[in-house]
Amino acid sequence: MKESLEPRLQSFRSLPRLPLTALLLTWNETANIARTLAGLSWVPEVLVIDSGSTDGTLEILASRPNVRVLHRTFDSFASQCNFGLDQISSEWVLSLDADYGVPSQLPIAMPALLQRAERENLAGYSLPFRYCIDGQPLRGSLLPPRTCLYRTRQGRYQDEGHGHRVGISGKVVSLDLAILHDDRKPLDRWLASQQKYLRIEAANLLATPSGRLSPIDRLRKHTPLAPLAALLFCLVLRGGLFDGRAGLTYALQRTYAELLLLLWLGEQRSRRQRIQAATRAVPQLDHQADPTVPGQH
Repeated sequence: MKESLEPRLQSFRSLPRLPLTALLLTWNETANIARTLAGLSWVPEVLVIDSGSTDGTLEILASRPNVRVLHRTFDSFASQCNFGLDQISSEWVLSLDADYGVPSQLPIAMPALLQRAERENLAGYSLPFRYCIDGQPLRGSLLPPRTCLYRTRQGRYQDEGHGHRVGISGKVVSLDLAILHDDRKPLDRWLASQQKYLRIEAANLLATPSGRLSPIDRLRKHTPLAPLAALLFCLVLRGGLFDGRAGLTYALQRTYAELLLLLWLGEQRSRRQRIQAATRAVPQLDHQADPTVPGQH
């Protein structure tokens, strides 16, 4: 990515300073952060909210002249992002994860995008994703588009399941420029994160009325078909069969995640049933032991 950006950035640096800050969250991201920052050298300021990295991430961040780091103990993704937004004074923010890569066309397109936003009174732009396995972009994925570029004061995050979502006050339009999702952390880190995230996701699905869920989430909540659907969707409908080993790896990742979610849903349902059964049994025991009830002596 750095090689494709640099020739264009030479002419871009002569343009006026953009009213833009990039916002990143980090925790032990040495596998990704240098690559992500290399694609953001054109952004005037990159604000990083770090939640206690100990693996060398902070040293990489300190080596970048346009990076400012703030430290905050992690409580939720939405709280971290909202804290970051409160520290930003620029009109626009580019909100990214530490394993995202910006499209090489975005730096050159930015002035025109900001001018369009003024003409059409836009509040933000939504960008599609291209998932990567070991740096190889796939033909398709399960990831929906994300509103990454928006006016700072018109965005606010809220937690949603194991993740977070930004709400934008105003009109958002879609762009064809795709964000690369390129997480190269070790497999054991990915497995550990899935355990944590999908447990939260299961609790969220069970707590949300089915009428408020998307069709996909209703499928996940009420049937055992989601793992098979994920495998077929990734390999066939999204063309993973033509991506070779990378496509198969992604399909297996998503199938594993859906299987794990299915197991968590079953475990949490069983736990709730046991608690409800025990709760119903308590009044009956109290009634039997109550000496004031006639006929017990």
